[in-house]
Amino acid sequence: MDRELSNPLGPVHTLLHKWSNVRYDSLDRIATPFIDNTSHHVNAADTPLAGPPPPEVPLTDPPLVRVIAQVRFPLIASLEKREFIASFQEAIRAFYPVLRPEEGRSVVLGSQGVVDTRSNTLWRFNEAKGAWRVTLAPDFLALETTKYTSREDFMERLRFVLEALREHVDPQVLDRLGVRYVDRVFGENLSALPLLVRPEVAGILGSPLSVRAQHAVSENVFILPGNAGQITARWGLLAPRSTIDPGALDAIDEPSWILDTDAFQSFQAGSRRLDVDSVVEQARGFAERIYAIFRWAVTDEFLRRYGGEP
Repeated sequence: MDRELSNPLGPVHTLLHKWSNVRYDSLDRIATPFIDNTSHHVNAADTPLAGPPPPEVPLTDPPLVRVIAQVRFPLIASLEKREFIASFQEAIRAFYPVLRPEEGRSVVLGSQGVVDTRSNTLWRFNEAKGAWRVTLAPDFLALETTKYTSREDFMERLRFVLEALREHVDPQVLDRLGVRYVDRVFGENLSALPLLVRPEVAGILGSPLSVRAQHAVSENVFILPGNAGQITARWGLLAPRSTIDPGALDAIDEPSWILDTDAFQSFQAGSRRLDVDSVVEQARGFAERIYAIFRWAVTDEFLRRYGGEP
C-alpha cells in the first residue's frame, strides 16, 4: 500500500507550481533555459575555477557553519608525548588556552580491505569561548572555526599556528594542504531554495519530485587550472538528524541543504617545504576559489536573505 511521505519540503513543491512560465521535460528537470553544450561558450562569470575572485559581499547572517584549514605531514611519532608538545602549547596558549586530548583511530586500507587500525592522540587546543580550535596530531595540524568573520582574520590565525608548528615541531615538509568551507540552509530559506541557487545546483529540489525527496547530495570533483590542486564540491539535501561528515557538520533535527567545498593539493614526497608565507598564500588562493564557487552557486536573492547587498 502506498503510504504518503511526511516531508517538510512541501513548500518547495508549492513554490514550483507558482512558476507558471517554467516548463519541464520528460525527466522532470527544468528545461528552460536550455544550454547546448556543443555550441555554448562559457564566459568569465560562469567559470568559478579560474580568473580573479569576485568582490566579497559581507553577510550579516552568513550560512557558513564551519571553516577548516589543514596541513598534513609525514608521521612524527614524538607528537604522542606530552613533553614534546608542551612548547607548542605554550606558543599558542594565550589564544587557545583549553587543551583537551582525544583518542583517535586511523584506518590503513590494503588490497584486502582494512589491514590495520592504529590509535593516536589528537591534541585539541580550544579558544576559551569554544568557537576556534587547533588540532595537532602525529601527521597533521588543523585550524577550524564555527564563528568565521573574514578571510583575512582566518589567514592571520592560520599563519600564527603554522609559525608555532614550524618553530616547535618542525615537520620540514608537507604532504597535503587543504581548505574547506561548509554552508547550510534550513528553515524558511530551504523552502525557497529554487530562488536562492542556480538550477543545476538546486538539482532535484528544483523539480516536482522535491515533495518526496529525503536525501539528495551531489559530489563534484574539479581539477584547478595549472595543476594547482583540486576542489571537491558537495551540495544537496540532508534528511533530519543526518550528516555526511560528523567531524565537520553536525546533525540537526530538521532537513537542510548544504554546500560543502574542499580545495586541496597533495605533494610528492619531500617536494613541498613548510614555508609559512607560501603555505598561507596558497591557502588564501584556495579560500578565494571556494568563494568564487559559492558566488557562482547562489543568486542575489540568496545574498539578500542572509543580509548582503549584492
